[in-house]
Amino acid sequence: MLALWVPSALALLAYAAAVLLREESSGAWPRRALFVGWLAHAVAIVVDMAGVGSPLPGARFGFAPALSATLWLVLAVYAVESRWLPLPGVRRTLAGLGMVAVALAVAFPGEFRPQVVSNWAPLHWALGIASYGLFGAAVLHAAMLDNAERQLRLKSQGGTGMPLLRLERLTFEFVVAGFALLSATLVLGWWFSSPWRWDYKTVFSVLAWLVFAGLLVGRQTLGWRGRRASRGVYAGALLLLLAYVGSRFVLEVILQRPPS
Repeated sequence: MLALWVPSALALLAYAAAVLLREESSGAWPRRALFVGWLAHAVAIVVDMAGVGSPLPGARFGFAPALSATLWLVLAVYAVESRWLPLPGVRRTLAGLGMVAVALAVAFPGEFRPQVVSNWAPLHWALGIASYGLFGAAVLHAAMLDNAERQLRLKSQGGTGMPLLRLERLTFEFVVAGFALLSATLVLGWWFSSPWRWDYKTVFSVLAWLVFAGLLVGRQTLGWRGRRASRGVYAGALLLLLAYVGSRFVLEVILQRPPS
């Protein structure tokens, strides 16, 4: 476990620095700390999922590594986007969430899966995690959009510094990209699963797909915007979170069942 603890500890320290440091007095150090945490976080994810340093062969996966990889992808989106767009107040929130994700991955590093049901299973997992990350970025932008609209109604100063239309467009661009990857994930899972099982993960995933499909159709045909659109993003993301992270948490931690 030393191979996992070292990068995880570095990620936790760097994320903590990103939370505590203020840009007004520390200059670029908060952003540098977040970048160091992000890099160490990536190493921890690879070590965890690949089972580096463990005597058991095979891949390791579970609810905490999936959640950790999702937060890492959201941080990657923030790192790229913040170079061109002002995103005040987001750094500390994401760094705090990164700390939680890394700590959970250390506490619950996942279970070994020496055999997979198909050679396509790793691609299925990768697409699923990528869709989680894109929908996580959509939730982040939807929250920023709600906050900007709330401040506009209250006629307060400051805000996100981003035009509402740009925020809304970015939100739905992430929804569209996440929806495409989620669709590919479901199709791939249906293809190599024999027989197809309607378990909790499948049911919640299909429900999330239906919510996002309805949201995109409603935006295209009925012009859904504002809070109605944001609520659709939150609802779909919550269902998707319950699909794997929630169901695996119950199975691995509460019921302590072996992976299936």
